[in-house]
Amino acid sequence: MIEQTIEFANTAPKAELHMHLEGALTPELFLRFSKRNEKPSPYSTVAEIKQRYEFQDLQSFINIYLAGFSSLATTQDYIDLMDDYCSHALRENITSAEVFIETQACQFIDMELDDLMQGCIQGVANARENGLEVKLMPTFLRQLSATEALANLDALGPYYEHITAFGLAAAEVGNPPNRFKHVFDRARDMGFKLVAHAGEEGPPEYVWQALDELGVDRIDHGNRAIEDPDLVRRLARDQIPLTMCPISNLRLCVVDKLENHPLKRFMDAGVLVTVNSDDPAYFGAYLNENFAQIISALQLSQAEVQALIENSFTASFASTA
Repeated sequence: MIEQTIEFANTAPKAELHMHLEGALTPELFLRFSKRNEKPSPYSTVAEIKQRYEFQDLQSFINIYLAGFSSLATTQDYIDLMDDYCSHALRENITSAEVFIETQACQFIDMELDDLMQGCIQGVANARENGLEVKLMPTFLRQLSATEALANLDALGPYYEHITAFGLAAAEVGNPPNRFKHVFDRARDMGFKLVAHAGEEGPPEYVWQALDELGVDRIDHGNRAIEDPDLVRRLARDQIPLTMCPISNLRLCVVDKLENHPLKRFMDAGVLVTVNSDDPAYFGAYLNENFAQIISALQLSQAEVQALIENSFTASFASTA
């Protein structure tokens, strides 16, 4: 029965709402871009890179993630990166993907913002030709200041027509969402959708802040909201989607085993939950593998999986939802 449910998840059309484009940078692309851009890499083989994919927490992941990000330099790199992710998405019957991009981090690798955006825009066009709708969501880096986030929001002005939403990401602990209230107020006034990583490692209070002070449309992760019954009731009442990432949570030690993942408890409480891959190249699991493992771990029924898939479209910002 579980095998049939996994096959159903594999073959059903679905949307992915929580995937960082730079997190789809495979070791092969990492090495190719480093060589092409003449950027010295601390790694010489795919195997050597994969050996670093043992993470103790979110920060240990961010360290290797930034090393991979530093291999990027050109518009072509971003076209290749988007094309590679989209080829995986199409094979997994994803019809709509909403993708985070690290526009604010260009400054750390001396990459021009226009090069990054033009690569993403062309990648979106390539995906559309192949039947995949992709929406772009730049993220503000929460370890930086709100002033820097506002500067990034302004710098993206020439590309607003290509952007669907803005998000808040990176190391959560000690970086509460409410520091970015004015940034999110401004983005909302411009007509953009809003999302925020909250409650992955940070406390339930961060989820409350994202809802009440940032006014987000979706919560990314949200695991620790399960600790606050009032917050769970709020999420269910207002049908605020959670874009949950089971294997990411396992690999980053947010949960000790998938059998303890709160996804089903949220569903049973009436919360609108979705399944996503987060950073698939680093965690060794694209969307279908996330479905397969969480189905097996929580013994999800086909009806529950169908609800998760329907939720992905309900929670989507895509025009075809």
